[in-house]
Amino acid sequence: MVQIKTPEQIAKMREAGLVVAAIHAATREAAVPGATTRDLDMVARKVIADAGATSNFLGYGGFPATICTSVNEVVVHGIPDDKTVLKDGDIISIDAGAIVDGWHGDAAYTAFVGTGHAPELLELSRVTEESMWAGIAAMKLGNRLVDISKAIEQYIRRQPRPATGKYGIIEDYGGHGIGSEMHMDPHLLNYVSRKRGKGIKLVPGVCLAIEPMVSLGTAQTEVLADDWTVITTDGTWSSHWEHSIALTEAGPIVLTSPDCGKAKLAEYGVTTAPDPLG
Repeated sequence: MVQIKTPEQIAKMREAGLVVAAIHAATREAAVPGATTRDLDMVARKVIADAGATSNFLGYGGFPATICTSVNEVVVHGIPDDKTVLKDGDIISIDAGAIVDGWHGDAAYTAFVGTGHAPELLELSRVTEESMWAGIAAMKLGNRLVDISKAIEQYIRRQPRPATGKYGIIEDYGGHGIGSEMHMDPHLLNYVSRKRGKGIKLVPGVCLAIEPMVSLGTAQTEVLADDWTVITTDGTWSSHWEHSIALTEAGPIVLTSPDCGKAKLAEYGVTTAPDPLG
């Protein structure tokens, strides 16, 4: 069953989304050479506490931290610790979430640590982020879930190939419904699978976390011995971008974007719904 949200519930999700946006801003500033991933987790904890929100990551399935910190070849679910020290030239994907009055927000971004990054890494992040926005732009009334998957995959496939030969659209992980829980139906693939069919029809009240993950090589992953950290099987570096979105009668609202996604979606000819918080 797909949970349909009321306008009042979407407003609460917007509150949670703004906390997530604040976590992103604070951790982006803190992601510098010499910082540990534990340092970033402590920054996120303070933002959540100051907002009067709670973490939806900490304790989820036994996860021991407030954010996921995935460095270089780590795709998702990297666990913050004192041993992982960020170095000049690293890339890190930070996935964060928050709960306000029982309603969830969830979003991720890829940051560049220091300077001197190879052009293919800059392009990898750009392609992944833009594919996310292409997917968000396809979240329209009357479309189906597969239209989002198609938009993400088509954007990536249309880009010039990197020096490594190809972009790998990670197959084992994807987007999801979000609302009174962090992970809910439906599961959203970042590519089209004929076996999965067209998926649900997109109607007012549907809320999704759209999150492409792309590597500079394989689409295949493996989980390390900690049962959380997911890496590419060929060791190529990856990027991860995510936003939580609500679909309303007036259009989409990017709940975890400070401006509701207005500026970026305008590039796709999409008008966002008004901010439910005014």
